[in-house]
Amino acid sequence: MMKAARLHAIGDFRVDEVSIPQPQGKQLLMRIGACGICGSDIPRVFELGTSKQKYPLVLGHEFGGEIVKVGNQADLALVGKHGAIFPCIPCRFCPPCLSGNYAMCLDYDYLGSRSDGGFAEYCLIPSSWHFVESHNVQTTDEALSMVEPCTVAQHAVRRGDLRAGYSVLIFGAGPIGIMAARWAHIFGAGTIALVDVVEDKISFAKQHGQICLHGGKEDVNAAFRALNQGRPADIVIEGTGTQAALNQAIDCVRTFGTIVMLGNPHKDTTIQLGCHSSILRKELNLVGVWNSHYFDLPINEWVYTVKMIDEKKMMVEDLVTHRCGIDELPQLFDDIYEKKVSICKALYSAEVGR
Repeated sequence: MMKAARLHAIGDFRVDEVSIPQPQGKQLLMRIGACGICGSDIPRVFELGTSKQKYPLVLGHEFGGEIVKVGNQADLALVGKHGAIFPCIPCRFCPPCLSGNYAMCLDYDYLGSRSDGGFAEYCLIPSSWHFVESHNVQTTDEALSMVEPCTVAQHAVRRGDLRAGYSVLIFGAGPIGIMAARWAHIFGAGTIALVDVVEDKISFAKQHGQICLHGGKEDVNAAFRALNQGRPADIVIEGTGTQAALNQAIDCVRTFGTIVMLGNPHKDTTIQLGCHSSILRKELNLVGVWNSHYFDLPINEWVYTVKMIDEKKMMVEDLVTHRCGIDELPQLFDDIYEKKVSICKALYSAEVGR
C-alpha cells in the first residue's frame, strides 16, 4: 500500500491509502522523490476540478524520482535510474503528434490532471518515452521536480527568438519568470529585468540575483529604458495574463519587437485601443506559448533542461520556499489558496517526515 493525495470532488482533496500500482508491458513504476505544486493545481482543487471530471484522481504533474520496477516489455536496466517525467500522454497519431508537436495533440491524456500523477509515493509511467534521465548523481529529486516549469520557461525564451545581446523584459516574478530570466542569461541576453506588483515576489527576485521593477509604483517603460541605455525592450515575455501587464508589455517593446504571451489570460483581460494601435504601428510579433517542446528536432527542451541542471548551469532548487510531506499536502494547498503563506515554489518532498 501507499499514500496518495487524491481529489475526490471540487474542494475535497485528501490523502488516501491505495494499492501500489504494478507496471505491465512497457510501463514503469517510479518512486516519487518530489512533486511541485503548479499554479494550475490550486484552481483545479478548489474551483475547476479535474480536466474530465474524473474522480478520485491523484494530482501532480511536476515530478521526478527513481524507477523501481518495470513491466515485462520494458528495459530492466532502467531500474535504479533517476529522472524527470514528461507528463503529457499524446495520441502519437494526429497531425501535431506526427510533426513532433506533442503539446498540441488533439486527443491527449495527462498525468496529474486526467490520469494519476505525482502527489503519491509511487506513480505508474506509461513507458520509457516519458522518462528523462538525469546523469548526475548529485542532482536531487527536488531539482528534477522543477524540470517541467523550468522547461516551460525555456520554451518561452526560445519562442521569443532571443539573439545574443537582446534585451528582455519579463512580466511576472514567480518561479517561471525567474527561470525565464536565468534562461535569457544563459542564451546571451543583454539587459534582463522582471516586473511584478507583489512586494514579496519583488523582494524574493532581487534576493535571487534579478533586477525587478514594481509595476504598480513606477513607470515600467521609463525604468527599463533607464537600465537599457534609453532603448525599449527587444523581447517582452508576458507571464501574468493580466490586462495591465499585457498593455504595459505592448508599451515597453520596441518597434518590430516580440511579445511572448506566456500567462493564461484572466477572464477580464482586454487590449486597450491605444495599445491595439501600437501593435499595428510597431508591427509587433505576438507569439503564444503552450507548454514546451518534447521532440529531438530542433531540440528536445526537456533533455536540455535536465542537462543544464545536471551541469549546474541552471539553478532551480533555490526557488523552493515551502516543502511538505504527503500527509501535510492538503493543508499546504489550503494555505496557498487562502493566501496564508507567500510562496515562490512549493512542493511535496518524500524526504520530509522520513
